[in-house]
Amino acid sequence: MRHAGLRATPGRSKPSGTVDTDVDRGDGMILLRTSKVVLTAGLAVFAFLVTFGNLTDYGSNWMFMHHVLAMDTIFPDSSVKWRAIRSEEAQRTAYALIILAEGLTCLAFALASVMMARAVTASRAAFQRAKSFTAVGGMLGFLTWFVGVMTIGGEWFAMWQSEIW
Repeated sequence: MRHAGLRATPGRSKPSGTVDTDVDRGDGMILLRTSKVVLTAGLAVFAFLVTFGNLTDYGSNWMFMHHVLAMDTIFPDSSVKWRAIRSEEAQRTAYALIILAEGLTCLAFALASVMMARAVTASRAAFQRAKSFTAVGGMLGFLTWFVGVMTIGGEWFAMWQSEIW
């Protein structure tokens, strides 16, 4: 039966135009949502372990950062050595900002995981809202590891030229 002014949507018992406030408990939807929680939690674990490693093994990781920024292990005749940052204060500041970004990435993914886990059986709108910190974590992780490490470290500071790092 059709409601006045509303079209039926194939595969749904409700006419389109109505608000979906029901809890979606279909097995497929629960599995999909649970997989999103697990994947996001996995990203939180990764970011946590990287942050934890940088804090608990600060000296080893500091040496890596120092040599990358100082560019003292790249090809001896490289024409890009002028990009080096030799100030230890500037190097330590950069390292602290990286650790902070890693920690914030972990926090965002952990928060998103908890929020999504709590909303696994909630309405679509509630689960959608619960995913918001996943985007924050993804953005922070992308900026930290792709832009920061791969692009700036790898290309600008020529990390690829070092046989050591």
